Amino acid sequence: MCILFFGGIFWRPFTRKRIHGSFSEEKSRQHKSRSHSLSLSLSLSLFSLSVLSEVIKARKMNNGLRVAGGVAKKNGGSKAAKDMSTRAAYQGIQFLKSYGQHILKNPAIVDSIIQKSGAKSTDVALEIGPGTGNLTMKLLETCKKVVAIEYDARMVLELQRRVQGSPYQSKLEIIQGDFMKVELPYFDVCVANVPYQISSPLTFKLLSHRPQFRSATLMFQREFAMRMVAKAGDAQYCRLAVNTQLLAKTQHILKVGKNNFRPPPKVDSSVVRIEPRKPPVQVNFREWDGLIRLCFGRKNKTLGGIFRTKTVLELLTKNYLTFKAVKVNLLDDDAMELAEEEANNKEKRQEVKDHVKELIEKVLNTNGYVEMRSSKMTQDDFLQLLAVFNEHGIHFVG
Repeated sequence: MCILFFGGIFWRPFTRKRIHGSFSEEKSRQHKSRSHSLSLSLSLSLFSLSVLSEVIKARKMNNGLRVAGGVAKKNGGSKAAKDMSTRAAYQGIQFLKSYGQHILKNPAIVDSIIQKSGAKSTDVALEIGPGTGNLTMKLLETCKKVVAIEYDARMVLELQRRVQGSPYQSKLEIIQGDFMKVELPYFDVCVANVPYQISSPLTFKLLSHRPQFRSATLMFQREFAMRMVAKAGDAQYCRLAVNTQLLAKTQHILKVGKNNFRPPPKVDSSVVRIEPRKPPVQVNFREWDGLIRLCFGRKNKTLGGIFRTKTVLELLTKNYLTFKAVKVNLLDDDAMELAEEEANNKEKRQEVKDHVKELIEKVLNTNGYVEMRSSKMTQDDFLQLLAVFNEHGIHFVG
């Protein structure tokens, strides 16, 4: 190895190599330090995620439903757990969505419904599905008497508990049973948050009740409510609107968001006020409903297009023969045999069908019905149409 000395400075050929080596070592140490820091940060992050996961898991295990006697734990994998997840608990009572139990919890909405119902201090009020009695208690404050029809025995006990020992106890009558099966008592007004599953049959049972009540203020699923109050020309105008408005005046009162209920339903609700028409419209409701069913099968099609179809012609021919037989007098054996012969003989049946077709054309050419569409027709239009059909011997029930 050669070492040279120039002016007091030693110079070695390998010095540059060693200096270069020292830089490489320093760079390697820095890289290792950064790698260690990154590894430590990653470890801490994974640890945090692990802890958070355990916390969430613990909460899920302990986040059961509060029911009488403790907490019902959730088990996401079982069928019982899925059923439990569709329930809500409040004051030790599980609300069953299968029963349509969505309890109105907002007192401001309750007050508004009572106010808009027009209930008086001299009224007997009917409530359907009172639940825990939030609406019932307000009705008891307002009316002379409240008749509550409740299917669930647990809710009956809850209602009895709420009024026990209070001045309202003597004013409340509870009928336990299915609303569609019980005989309705006399009442002046009906105020209810009704089970959505039976909205339509419930409404028409109320409207068929005699003596007539003054008004009904009912909470429905919003879509159902908007169809009920729709007018001719509206997109929601349908058979429900026509049939309801034949028997009563309907008015949309209030929209109620789903978060005002416990447990909350999947959709919003609306309150509708129904006032039966006085005097009632004199019409055979079965005939009326048969006509409306045909017209709203395709509500945007012209009446000419509907009543000229083969299916409708067959139906009306069958009804024509039935009514002809009844009119002749079925007690007369000869008349009965004649009616049966017309119904079974192909040639005679074809003659009857052609005759019915001619009658339908005469009706359609009256008052321009042939170009009318059900979606634009009012109750008066349908009443006149039914009257003209009946005058020509065409009926809509067999």
